[in-house]
Amino acid sequence: MAISVKSAREIDLMRESGKILCSVHDELGRFVRPGISTMDIDQLGEKLIRAHGCIPNFLNYNGYPASICVSVNEEVVHGIPSKHRILQEGDIVSLDAGLIYKGYHSDAARTYAVGQISKEAQQLIDRTKQSFFEGIKYAKAGNHLHDISNAIDAYISQFGYGIVRDLVGHGIGTKLHEDPQIPNFAQKRRGPLLQAGMTLAIEPMINMGRYDVEWLEDDWTVVAEDGSYSAHYENTVLITDTEPEILTLEV
Repeated sequence: MAISVKSAREIDLMRESGKILCSVHDELGRFVRPGISTMDIDQLGEKLIRAHGCIPNFLNYNGYPASICVSVNEEVVHGIPSKHRILQEGDIVSLDAGLIYKGYHSDAARTYAVGQISKEAQQLIDRTKQSFFEGIKYAKAGNHLHDISNAIDAYISQFGYGIVRDLVGHGIGTKLHEDPQIPNFAQKRRGPLLQAGMTLAIEPMINMGRYDVEWLEDDWTVVAEDGSYSAHYENTVLITDTEPEILTLEV
């Protein structure tokens, strides 16, 4: 496994890539409401990305047909936008987006409430987000990769949710997916030693029910097998000698 360590110049480019993606997500989050289609979200996302002079890195990636992955309710990830899929009051919707700025990728995901949602759905969103922050407490040089995985699992397991196992986080840089893979569930081995300059896309995907998932006939959309709601929270993170720097989040 070869985990790339970025130079100061590369880190600056990834910071800018992440900053732009953060602004795209902010606008998409404000746009989400009942009555819009998942295609409306995709079209706005691509427009925003290109307005910054960037390239949507999901579009045509291994054949994926859109710029924004829009996943509703039991859809975990990689939902394909459609003009026929209309968001309804009480839905939750996960938006996974990424872009390329001067050859460097950023990747982030958020799950949003569509209008008024149930208390249980809001708790799932909030706890999924918090699990990311529990994990990155260990995202610093000198710790091991699976310290992050174990912390996410330790936090989520108390709620009886299912941590998706078939999909994991990843390294990121000049490619959207680089080494290493980053599980969100507990590991027996410690994993690689973290070094300053590594850039990781850490992304808990949490089901309200069991962790089992299946792929729909489109070969992209991943859904919770038991039909339970699923939430997703992701940021591109820079490992440093002290606290991690979240490149896709405004501070």
